[in-house]
Amino acid sequence: MSALTSTRGDERLSDAAPAPRTLWDRRATRLIGGLILPLVILGLWQAVTASGLVPPYRLPPPATVVDAAVQLAQSGDLWIHIAISIQRVLLGFAVGSVVGLAVAAVVGLTRAGDILLSPTLAAFRAIPSLALVPLLLLWMGIGEDSKVTLIAIGAFFPVFTTVSAALRQVDPHAVEMARSFSLRGFALLRTVQLPAVVPSIVAGLRLALAQAWLFLVAAELLAAAMGLGFLLTDSQSTGRVDRILLAIVLLAILGTLTNGLLSLAQRLLLRRWM
Repeated sequence: MSALTSTRGDERLSDAAPAPRTLWDRRATRLIGGLILPLVILGLWQAVTASGLVPPYRLPPPATVVDAAVQLAQSGDLWIHIAISIQRVLLGFAVGSVVGLAVAAVVGLTRAGDILLSPTLAAFRAIPSLALVPLLLLWMGIGEDSKVTLIAIGAFFPVFTTVSAALRQVDPHAVEMARSFSLRGFALLRTVQLPAVVPSIVAGLRLALAQAWLFLVAAELLAAAMGLGFLLTDSQSTGRVDRILLAIVLLAILGTLTNGLLSLAQRLLLRRWM
């Protein structure tokens, strides 16, 4: 009997023990591994331009792009472009995510909301972002409202789609058990349904943030006097390929940084709710 108890205790300890960390699980490995491909691309870029395979007016060398960044930074224009674009993305992302979570709750938790809203939202989602720009400009003008609204629309759908689908897939037995303990409404959502969909909420927010950066470029390409999208358009009209590449690189860097911040928030949320 004691041997059996000891064996079961060892099994419980082995089940509870965390899996050993491998080389691929280390943070330094992930950081260095993530830098390999960008460094390879940078090396190929330099090699192609230095060898003359591609003329400089089509693909300037990396040093020329760095010089363009330094010039814009010294004049102060670069920081204004970056600050305005970040502000637009954060505002649109916040508005779109909040509305997306609210509508997802209605559609995911009620049959009436699913029947009434899902078909219309699916049709609206199929509309290309650029098709909305002329209408928003007519309704809201060329100010910040139209740009933030377009970004909010882009951020809305990933959150809505991901969270509403996750709410519909919450274990019905867990919901029924909670109702047997007199949990209803917000109490049921907070104790059972919300913890079950936290991973989906975070995934939807990360997709929404990436979509917000895409819609930012669509908004600033057509109706802006500042911002990274405007820098792209202005550089195209003046033939400054170095500044076009600079704007593209900055969009990639900013998107990666904001996604990294959201990843940190994801860890905190998962520790709190999971």
